[in-house]
Amino acid sequence: MKQKWSTIGIATVLLLVIAGCGDKPTAAPANGVEQDTSNVVSGAGESTPAPSDDPGNEVASTPQPTADNNNTETQATAKPVADEKQKRSQSIDAYYTDSQIMDLIPAKTSISFSDDVEKYTETFKALRSNENTDLVSLWGKIELKSLKFVDGQIVMDIHKPDEAQLGAGGESLAISSLAKTYFQFEEVKSIEVLVDGEKVESLMGHVDLMHPMTRDNS
Repeated sequence: MKQKWSTIGIATVLLLVIAGCGDKPTAAPANGVEQDTSNVVSGAGESTPAPSDDPGNEVASTPQPTADNNNTETQATAKPVADEKQKRSQSIDAYYTDSQIMDLIPAKTSISFSDDVEKYTETFKALRSNENTDLVSLWGKIELKSLKFVDGQIVMDIHKPDEAQLGAGGESLAISSLAKTYFQFEEVKSIEVLVDGEKVESLMGHVDLMHPMTRDNS
């Protein structure tokens, strides 16, 4: 009978041991912190989503603006600060001669200018050339080096090459054509003609050249 109770006691102990092994608790995570594999902790302490394997969840990066090497659209070409003076046009009489160099013949021509110096320079250019082939310029071969206009006086410096030489009649007509052409302008009171910067007694050696020429002595 005692042996029977011993066998029952041993069986009971074995059952208790087996039951205790089945209820063994699962080990807790280290330091008591539960790991979440869905987030990655950043260096700043903020959790950032873990990269996804799904291409559809990727956010496209926004392209950064780049500098435009061609600034032609944003930077307009600089314009001159000062506007060009507006030119005026005027019809004048320029005096020429005939093919026989016998008389003075006026012809209408137009000049454009923005100031007095340009006005009288363009007038001299008109004396040197003409559109009428029947007329001859008496100043066509003479060069104008410089021109000034001060206090009603025109001071012109000219160069006369050898081929511009005329006889006595032609020289007299040349001086008259210059005087008649410039004295049509009321503001012109006198004309000083220099040859290569110097006052000369005669333009071509036949007729006295007045210094200065005025309406009374020409």
